[in-house]
Amino acid sequence: MRTYHWLLATIILLSPKTFAQQTDQPNIIFILTDDQGYADAGCYGSADIRTPNIDRLAETGIRFSQMYANAPICSPSRAALLTGKTPHHAGVPRNAGGKNGMPTSEITIAEVLKENGYATANIGKWHLGNSAALQPNQQGFDYQFGHFVGCIDNYSHFYFWNGPNRHDLYRNGQEIFEDGAYFPALCYEEAAAFIDKNHDNPFFVYYAMNTPHYPYQGSAEWLSYYNEQEIPYPRNLYAAFVSTFDTYIGKLIDKIDKMGLREKTIIVFQSDHGHSTEERAHFGGGSAGIYRGAKGSLFEGGLRVPSIISWPGHLDQNTVRDQWVIASDWFPTLLDLANISLPLHSIDGTSIRPILDDEQANAVHERWHWRFGKHWSVRQGPWKLLYDPLDTSEKRRPAANQPEDIYYLVNLVIDPAELKNVAAQYPDRVHELKAIYQELSSLDNSASNKR
Repeated sequence: MRTYHWLLATIILLSPKTFAQQTDQPNIIFILTDDQGYADAGCYGSADIRTPNIDRLAETGIRFSQMYANAPICSPSRAALLTGKTPHHAGVPRNAGGKNGMPTSEITIAEVLKENGYATANIGKWHLGNSAALQPNQQGFDYQFGHFVGCIDNYSHFYFWNGPNRHDLYRNGQEIFEDGAYFPALCYEEAAAFIDKNHDNPFFVYYAMNTPHYPYQGSAEWLSYYNEQEIPYPRNLYAAFVSTFDTYIGKLIDKIDKMGLREKTIIVFQSDHGHSTEERAHFGGGSAGIYRGAKGSLFEGGLRVPSIISWPGHLDQNTVRDQWVIASDWFPTLLDLANISLPLHSIDGTSIRPILDDEQANAVHERWHWRFGKHWSVRQGPWKLLYDPLDTSEKRRPAANQPEDIYYLVNLVIDPAELKNVAAQYPDRVHELKAIYQELSSLDNSASNKR
């Protein structure tokens, strides 16, 4: 009888799912920053902002030079990231607010990972719906801490955009009060506690920081540092906030290191879209380097984002991938790395594991499109066509485009800064890209009509 029980226990322990959880399935931490410019990290060329911990991830991982957000604003970008779809296919073509948000019929990566034995947590910003039915706990997350709307004051935790002003800090859907506590510090503490509790089995932490989204509220230490460096306003305020969240990223990496989990943990770092030039962001502070555009723009500066994946012992270290990829590719890629089959429903992203494994691999996309209000853009290979583009990086109120610039064509290999419209020189290319956009956008509309 004892032999029978021993054999039964052994079979249970070594069953495929249990064995995979114990040995094969990596932990996943996805760090998503908010309104961070493409060039605002040392490893992306910044000479005036200190980001030693983001740089540490780049040194121990793969940095992307052409990672694109799925939208130039928050909610659509986040919905696409979590579902592996375009924003329209995910049901979030614009920012969420009130009872509007990501439909519960959408399947998030958290739901798939949870079904495969992962403990899942959303720490930080959600911005995909704040009604009870649309909150993270209803979208595959075992644990939630943070705020549901677009931004909060980091000390009072109040949302100020639309009246009446309201408090917005929740744990698992229940309002909590931490008056005066610094929100980035709270997020780190909550993430650390979740990891402590769940480190014996695989975990997924969607660490969606609200930084450096306005209000710019960097720590006193970093504010003092940048004032001493005589960094001009508003760059000094923005830089202090970037270095502050970099400090908390470092704390999170150190914790994983001290627990002996680094080689068992995939860490992805990425911004949700370009830096803000809105009034509440002091009309700027961030930088996209050579790229034109910012948050709210379909020029490169609004869509091209800093992005790194680090998994020592499994992926290349201190390398760069120049193939262009899309944020919705993370859904299938992370499942691929975790040896989890894709769900049966249709997604738009493609696993970029071939690119991670081989720097010479071909790009996984030949074409892609973006929609933002009446504006749109489409890319095929090096060619990109924009319709009635806005450049939010150059003027507070961008002047209307000239008639000849309604269709704006660039070759990103020749003109990565998108400074010259060559539509008149290549009318056939314009016609081809317009047709591709119409084809892809019709698929978006078809999905919307089915809801």
